[in-house]
Amino acid sequence: MIVDTHAHLTLEGLREDLVGVLDRAREAGVGAIITVGIDPDDSRAAVELAERTPGVWATVGVHPHDAARVTEADLDALADLARSPRVVAWGEIGLDYFRDRSPRDLQQRRFREQIRRARELGLPVVIHDRDAHADAVRILREEAGELRGVFHCFSGDWDLAQEVLGMGWFLSVPGTVTYPKNDRLREVVARAPLERLLLETDCPFLAPQPKRGKRNEPAYIVHTAAEVARIRGLSVDDVARITTRASRELFGVGEVEENPVAYPIRRSLYLNVTNRCTNRCAFCPKHRAPIVKGHDLALTHEPSAEEVLAAVEARGGPGAWDEVVFCGFGEPLLRLDLVKEVARELRRRGARRIRVNTDGLASAVHGRNVPAELAGLVDAVSVSLNAPDAETYERLCRPGIEGAYEAVLGFLREAREHIGEVTASVVAVPGLDLEACRRRAEELGVRFRVRPYNEVG
Repeated sequence: MIVDTHAHLTLEGLREDLVGVLDRAREAGVGAIITVGIDPDDSRAAVELAERTPGVWATVGVHPHDAARVTEADLDALADLARSPRVVAWGEIGLDYFRDRSPRDLQQRRFREQIRRARELGLPVVIHDRDAHADAVRILREEAGELRGVFHCFSGDWDLAQEVLGMGWFLSVPGTVTYPKNDRLREVVARAPLERLLLETDCPFLAPQPKRGKRNEPAYIVHTAAEVARIRGLSVDDVARITTRASRELFGVGEVEENPVAYPIRRSLYLNVTNRCTNRCAFCPKHRAPIVKGHDLALTHEPSAEEVLAAVEARGGPGAWDEVVFCGFGEPLLRLDLVKEVARELRRRGARRIRVNTDGLASAVHGRNVPAELAGLVDAVSVSLNAPDAETYERLCRPGIEGAYEAVLGFLREAREHIGEVTASVVAVPGLDLEACRRRAEELGVRFRVRPYNEVG
């Protein structure tokens, strides 16, 4: 499913065709819509719509255009309205120095007042920021505290994005990312953590390029998702899943799958068989949260071979994927016998290609020549080298066994003898000598791959 985290279903152009708009959204795979209030009357209409319409949630707030007209009594009434269980945020609020329809001092005052209301209610906030980046960020730093929220319809550059992300906030990507000249937003989408991006239409405004000039609506969000997928080299399903989890995290809106044993990314199906690891790598994002490309990989138990195979069949069977990869929250070869049993059966059931992603310590852990045991069962292994020497490896990977780096090198040498495709990978940790790592891989006679820092999957 996709969540449209910012729509205006109560505005002219959509409200007259609401049944059709919602039907087309469902047909396009939009599972939830947040309709956003912009003034007291519109906020009431948004809440009433959400309370009677499955799949629709609401926000309440006063847009900066109306800062000069709103009163304290209006804000009190909105605070009462915000107690509805269908209200998931306060907004959209903020600053608009482009149109300046209200005096800037009044915009700033109402912005502060509404942030405080949101803090009292424990609601995230939806920020409107147009040509007011410095003041918007300054006021949020002064007022928001632990409050979280999203910069809707993000229009800043990468420097502003880093500042917003550094505050723990989200960025929302509208259909403007599809516009030919909007390279600035595409750069932000390319560089920002995908887990901190949301999707929105801002309908009935800002239709994406394939529908430009027409009234926008939630169904058109698929064009935005497709462009984000293109930029990040992912599938639309990946982008939908990842941004839906982000919506769930911020707003509590969106359905997410928990603890999968088999989970897809792009055209590969990954198998998650254990939470255990031999290393505790200093750079591993999974120590902060067990989320990989929208999948929560923290297993409730270690699955049996039968459970793993059933999970593969539930995803269409091994033949439905370009490859099946043993790679999850933990180190798969700690369960060597299960990996061998499952790989053998996957091969029998028509798997096109089988790969294992590993820390390369299995032979040392089990006291066996693991690459030789995997011969004929897997087509490829990717081994986390992560350092050009033992000292760096100890510092970065913090292994749980003695002589770990030499064990990894030995695993790579044996893998080269027994498995068709062998890759040594390193994470581009700041300060790591990547060229020295490359030379080490060349000495071993294996392929070399650099993985991005602070991103998994």
